[in-house]
Amino acid sequence: MTSAYRRFWSRVGDTFPDLGGARSTRYYRANEERLLTAHLGPLRGLRLLKTDLWDEAKNTRILHWAAAQGVDAHGIDISQPIVRQARAPAGAAPITAIVADCRQVPYRDRSFDAVYSMGTIEHFDESDLAIREMWRVLKPGGRAVVGVPNRFDPFLRPLVVAALSAIGRYGYGFEKSYSRRALRGLMIRCGFDVIAETGILFIPGWLRMLDLAAHAYAAPLAPITAALVEPFAWIDRHWPRAGRYGYLIVAVGLKP
Repeated sequence: MTSAYRRFWSRVGDTFPDLGGARSTRYYRANEERLLTAHLGPLRGLRLLKTDLWDEAKNTRILHWAAAQGVDAHGIDISQPIVRQARAPAGAAPITAIVADCRQVPYRDRSFDAVYSMGTIEHFDESDLAIREMWRVLKPGGRAVVGVPNRFDPFLRPLVVAALSAIGRYGYGFEKSYSRRALRGLMIRCGFDVIAETGILFIPGWLRMLDLAAHAYAAPLAPITAALVEPFAWIDRHWPRAGRYGYLIVAVGLKP
């Protein structure tokens, strides 16, 4: 499974377009900034591990943003092309990026103050191994911010993903979704105290996909999809609790 998983993400890393300039990606980035600031406290001097580097290579560049805030930022990814792209986007703050599997993290016990995992552990069956590795590399008192697809997304994104997967048109491979109860239970079984539950990206999954497709393949349509995204960004700015109903739910775990 691991070798097939590695081959899949290496191929995707080589061929997938950069999504960084899309309007929905800027919305996503703002959500992530707020999430890290709210749940990790002062960022300067924090030693942080991110469990994949997809966003740094293709999407929000959130780990580079954290590095610019003074975080000692580290990231791992199973895909060598993704790691290569994540290391050196133009003008970005430097991060430490290495090829590794988040189910077997190549760092010592108690190495980090915080772990950030957004949209990672749903792409393989052994999610518990990844969570246990987060627990292992955290210092006592450290926090893990873990986000996964929302099984009860009000815009029914899991059904869209299932339909696209059934016809071979979902670009991110295997993906499962979670209820809040399931995510909380997973974190607790792996040793964490769950101290907060929230979510991000209150937007229909199909609209996010459409906006990314327009950005990557049909630039003249991008202003139209951006205009469709804007009401959801407005709701998020004025009613942040809408994020609890977003298509990514989040649990914040404390290592006792």
